Amino acid sequence: MTAPGFASLSVIPVTDGRSLDEFIAVPRSVFADDPNWVPPLTMERRDALKAGHPVFKHLEWQGFVAYRDGHAVGRISAQVDRLHLECHRDQTGFFGFLDAIDDPTVFAALFEQAEAWLRARGMRQARGPFSLNINQEVGLLVDGFDSRPYFMMGHARPWYGPRVEACGYTKAMDMFAYLISAHFQPPPVMNSLFERLQRKVTIRALDKRRKDADLDLVCDIFNDAWADNWGFVPFTQEEFRAIGHEMLMIIPPDFIQIAEMDGEGVAFIVLLPNVNDAIADLDGRLLPFGWAKLVSRLFIGYPRTARIPLMGVRRRLHHTRLGPGLALSVVQALREPGIRKGVEEVEMSWILETNEAMKGIIEILGGRQSKHYRVYEKALA
Repeated sequence: MTAPGFASLSVIPVTDGRSLDEFIAVPRSVFADDPNWVPPLTMERRDALKAGHPVFKHLEWQGFVAYRDGHAVGRISAQVDRLHLECHRDQTGFFGFLDAIDDPTVFAALFEQAEAWLRARGMRQARGPFSLNINQEVGLLVDGFDSRPYFMMGHARPWYGPRVEACGYTKAMDMFAYLISAHFQPPPVMNSLFERLQRKVTIRALDKRRKDADLDLVCDIFNDAWADNWGFVPFTQEEFRAIGHEMLMIIPPDFIQIAEMDGEGVAFIVLLPNVNDAIADLDGRLLPFGWAKLVSRLFIGYPRTARIPLMGVRRRLHHTRLGPGLALSVVQALREPGIRKGVEEVEMSWILETNEAMKGIIEILGGRQSKHYRVYEKALA
């Protein structure tokens, strides 16, 4: 369809495999001259968006691609997440996968179509970018364009933020990424906490012999720990198991640490190798030689950087003396397995701007803010 008011510009919905491939390919032209963009693996992107993925049992989405003179110049998605609506009852839908050339008419045309799709489904507010929901890739990069994104974190061009704001969107929430040396020295207060906790808490690696049970435990801790957080949507058990099985294909079990107290799982943490460092030169392709390079870099060598994408402490312990100690303890528990694999630097991401407790812990560990992301929103009524 030709976007109303935008001569020579058309915005076409994704309806089949071919248009999905075109949707996935849009960033190639937008980031063609950006040395810090890492092309995602095309096969992985197709799998993440296929109808059988567990997230689509509670989320409906529609992708759109903008064309000018037959060339793709932008893309966007629109999503309605039933679990979000059940949790928040706020008639909020989402946009995501936003990439476009530096042209205000392209951004305007993309948002016009995404917003119309959301309105047709009864949504009264649009928020994003979420690709696809808050438990996946979140936020628009607004500062930190001069370095590669870590695995499963977004990248953007500097014009994205101003173009989104020109379409009527305002800040809903900011979040940050922090870098920490894997060789940080625990401060005295941390050592004191460890000594007190040793009598009460046991920390162990995920047990691969009962991986589904342990993944279900981690999912339960996460859903409890994050329940009061801004924008929270719970993981389903099926969704979390699928993600966990994928993670365990590339990480050792001791990259997932679980803290237990009186036989109950009370905290956890996950460390992922920064796969972006392993795939940056593969141009998104595993054939013909990409497979061999990826296997070599993940299983023979190992990335020197890693990311902590998930951690949590049960809610009832957040405002007790045990809460910070548990968080610090599971971070500490990752040091030995990470260093043994050769990890030198770790990104903790993403951290909500309102999460003062976690920001304080990161500062204790010597972390520094490296990237700044923003979630926008706009009333549709």
